[in-house]
Amino acid sequence: MSFASKVIVITGASEGIGAELARQLAPEKPKLVLAARRLDVLEGVAAQCVAAGAEALAVRCDVGVEADCRNLAEAALARFGRIDVLVNNAGVSGHARFEEVTDFAWYEDMMRVNFMGSLWCTRHALPALKAARGQIAAVCSLAGKVGVPGRTAYSPSKFAQAGFFEALRAELLGTGVDVTVVFPGVVATGIRLRGYGPDGKPAGKSGLKEEGAMSTEECARQTIAALRARRRELVMTAKGKVGVWLKLIAPGLVDRMAQAALKKEA
Repeated sequence: MSFASKVIVITGASEGIGAELARQLAPEKPKLVLAARRLDVLEGVAAQCVAAGAEALAVRCDVGVEADCRNLAEAALARFGRIDVLVNNAGVSGHARFEEVTDFAWYEDMMRVNFMGSLWCTRHALPALKAARGQIAAVCSLAGKVGVPGRTAYSPSKFAQAGFFEALRAELLGTGVDVTVVFPGVVATGIRLRGYGPDGKPAGKSGLKEEGAMSTEECARQTIAALRARRRELVMTAKGKVGVWLKLIAPGLVDRMAQAALKKEA
């Protein structure tokens, strides 16, 4: 499937996986609608995409605010008249042992961004996606398949996101709209450094082992391949695939594998 002339909306597109998705798609000459909170950085990514052959519109959007999600869909339709693909990529991270947390306000914030943000963006784009017989994608996480120590906020938000799109996929049978959920492992972005620590402030460090982290380029490449094939889901990395399978037959072993993924000082 070619993405030429397709209208593709990508949230969280100012850096990391979202920005790399946009850059890799750009040579196919799609019409990109790029969304993020930092408009100045986002416009730089949009300029790179235009230079590579795409049309690109940068829209400031905080997916944790429903009105911004509605505005994103309206901006895409106002500029291009349709939406063919929505990639729900925006998200926040966090790492803390449960007993270290005394104020759970940031748990609520994370759920609003990682889960409700995907829900709101999808709901406001859905009529256009149905008209185009288009595609919805969610960049989830292996932490949405297997609970990880220190991720008692992040894992539930990603389980909720994955569960929502699984249920929505069934609701959309027969409409021509496909739903693809992508489950990366540890990807070399700054999301964990900027993510919440126990006190709700930016952690400034990762609680996970970063050695051997997948590059954003490889993550984007695999995601685009899954989109092109309109796959139901993609579990990245051999270890991730083994972990999902082992969870069914040896869940205790998976718990130990999850514990081993943490940094020793965490």
